[in-house]
Amino acid sequence: MTPPLDDQNERSGALNPAALSVTDTARLLTRVGGRPVSEAMIARDIEEGFQTNADGTINLVHFAAWLVRDMAASANGGDRGD
Repeated sequence: MTPPLDDQNERSGALNPAALSVTDTARLLTRVGGRPVSEAMIARDIEEGFQTNADGTINLVHFAAWLVRDMAASANGGDRGD
């Protein structure tokens, strides 16, 4: 009998990009971005308005879009357009 997909992911170390912990998000962004990203940096983004999933996890696609929007707003004088 094949175990459910979630059990396989937990054993294989696979990550769900739609539901990452703050720790996993920091590790992943550090690895792919070439610059250190700390849990504190991500916590600050959450405090500044990034909306996590109901369970406190991070949707990586939503987070990336929020970061791009934030960078664009900074380049345009700081108005996020909220």
